[in-house]
Amino acid sequence: MLSASCTGRRALVFTCPAPKPRIWSKTHLQQRLGNSRSTFSSESASTSPSREARMGDAGEGAITLQEWQGWGTTSPVPNMVMEIIEDLKGLEKDLDAHMSFGGLGGKLKGNLRIQEDKKHRATYQALGDSEKKLQFYAARQIACRLLGSRGYLCQKCWLPMEDCMCSKVTSCSLWPGIKFWLYMHPKDFLRQNNTGKILWQVFGVEAANLCLFGIPEHEEIMWNSFKLAGKGKVWCLYPNKSAVLKSVQNAFGQEPIAKYEITQEKTKEDKTLNFILIDGTWSNSAAMFRRLQDQAKSVWGDEDLPCISLTLSASAMHKLRPQPSWDRTCTAAAAAGLLSELQLLPQFNSTGLDKQVEAVEDALSVLLEALTTRRLRMGRSITRKVRHTGNIR
Repeated sequence: MLSASCTGRRALVFTCPAPKPRIWSKTHLQQRLGNSRSTFSSESASTSPSREARMGDAGEGAITLQEWQGWGTTSPVPNMVMEIIEDLKGLEKDLDAHMSFGGLGGKLKGNLRIQEDKKHRATYQALGDSEKKLQFYAARQIACRLLGSRGYLCQKCWLPMEDCMCSKVTSCSLWPGIKFWLYMHPKDFLRQNNTGKILWQVFGVEAANLCLFGIPEHEEIMWNSFKLAGKGKVWCLYPNKSAVLKSVQNAFGQEPIAKYEITQEKTKEDKTLNFILIDGTWSNSAAMFRRLQDQAKSVWGDEDLPCISLTLSASAMHKLRPQPSWDRTCTAAAAAGLLSELQLLPQFNSTGLDKQVEAVEDALSVLLEALTTRRLRMGRSITRKVRHTGNIR
C-alpha cells in the first residue's frame, strides 16, 4: 500500500526474500527506452511547456459530473469540493486575479495563493470539530488538484498529456469474486507516479473502486458495501502490529473450495471478497488505518479489521520511487502480489488470476517507462536515492 509521492513512505509491510528485481536492470531499461538518454538534446532537456500555458483559465466552469468521474470514480461530485471550487472562483473574481497552478504538486501560485491560504486557515481554525477539519482539508486538497490538472493531465493515467500511456495499457476483467478498494490520501490524488490508478485502468472502476480519505460521500459508499458483504468478506492489506497478521494461505487456504466457485450470478449474493489497499505515504498511512479501524469497530464491534500480509519481491517502481526497505511495495504491486498468492490456492487456480497479475505487471512497466522517459527528457536523474535501508518501526 502505498502512495504516489516520490519521496513518501509507504503503508505496506511484507515478508519477502532478498530482492531480485526482474525487469529493471540497467541493460533492460536501456533496451526498453531505446537508449533514450542519448536521444534527448540539451535544448529539449530543459522543461516541458508550462502547466499554465496549456490549461488556460483553470477557474472557468464548474466541475461537472462527467469531468469528476473521468478521473477514476463513480461517485457524485463531493459537496464540499464543489463549495471550495466556488469559493476559489469567487476569490479570483474579487481579487481580479488569474488562478494559476505550477511547481511541485501543481499548487496554487501568486497573490491569489496568499489570499486563499489566509482564508483557508481562518476557515479551518473556525471548525471546532476534528471530523469537519479533516473533511475540509481533504476537500481543499482535491479541489486545487482538480483545477490545477485541467488541460494538463490525462484523466485516465494522470500523466501530462505529452506522456500519456493509455494506448499502451491492456485492460482485462478482474475475476468477479474479488473487488479492490483504493483508500487514497488526498495528497496522492492525481499524483503522476501513483500506481493505484493502474488498477482501474486495467480492471475498470467497478472492480477497483477509488475511495478518497476524508471525503464523506466516498467513505459512505465504501462502508455501505462492506456492511452488505459482512466482516468475513473484508480484508485490509496493512501491517497492523497490534493484531495477528494472516497470510493468504492462512486466511483462505482452509476454506471449502465450493465457497469460492463464484459465478457472475452468485456474486450478487454478496460473496465477493473486498480488499482494501491503503494508498498514501508512510507518514499518512497510520491515520488512514486508524480511521478504518474506528469505523470497523462502530459497525462490527470491538474486533480489529482483519489484515493480510504478503510475500513479495521488489516492485518495478522501486527503481524510481524507493520504499523505506525492499520488503515494502507500491499499491499496484501489492494487488498483483495478492492475486498471485490466491492463484496458488486450489480454490482460485481456475479463475485466471495469473493473467490478471500479468496485466497489472505489464501496466506497471508501462508507467515506469513513461515516467523514466519524462525524466530523461527533462534532464532529471532516473535513479532515486534510497533514504532508508531498514524497516521503520
